[in-house]
Amino acid sequence: MVGNPAIYFGIIGFSAFLIGLSKGGLGGMLGVLITPLLSLVMPIDQAIGMALPILIVGDLFALAAHWGNWDHRLIWLLLPGALIGITLGTFVLTTISPSALERSLAVIIFIFIFYKLFEGRMIDRLHYRGHRWHGWLAGSVAGFASTLAHAGGPPLIIYLLLQNITPIAFVATSILFFAVTNWIKVPYYYQAGLLNLEALLQIVWLAPLVPLGVWVGRRLAQKTDRLVFDRIILALLGITGIFLLIG
Repeated sequence: MVGNPAIYFGIIGFSAFLIGLSKGGLGGMLGVLITPLLSLVMPIDQAIGMALPILIVGDLFALAAHWGNWDHRLIWLLLPGALIGITLGTFVLTTISPSALERSLAVIIFIFIFYKLFEGRMIDRLHYRGHRWHGWLAGSVAGFASTLAHAGGPPLIIYLLLQNITPIAFVATSILFFAVTNWIKVPYYYQAGLLNLEALLQIVWLAPLVPLGVWVGRRLAQKTDRLVFDRIILALLGITGIFLLIG
């Protein structure tokens, strides 16, 4: 814990609120901020572990809002690869140093920024022909990135954008995929020593901030200029990535 408990609990509480906002309709851009934000007040490996139970709480509300609208076929294509990616990601987490992990997180952040800046052009130029192994590959990369930094959104989004599914199915499929993978990560994180039960008990009282964020997110989603919102988040991510590289 940092020297000032107010800052420590404030950052964790704000992170829980941001997860609620993202699950409430403001999108996965906010979710990528969580691990870097938590790493400001705790070691990076603890930040990764701390974010997982908060994400799982947010998943419950997101699933309730989109229950049954997912594409079952795509989920079954993605999950086997996700298991492989989670296994590889956990191995990396337990073998590299904290400083190397911080730099890895910075690299993931910059890849995400690059993707968000050029996603429209990349998708437009692709002449896509679907194959089953594409789902396995997308699931593996998403599972790997999600395990390292809870940042598996870009590979999954690219894959789902290339599928002929409705916007409702798109959102629900991504929600279910990450809800399942987050639960799969629990025993992996526990065995890797990333889940500190004592620390989690200290912050359980902050859990109501997640549904509060969901409630606020649902209302802001209809009023927020998405272009301005995305640019602000990308700028914050870029600054965070630079601090991780030079820290």
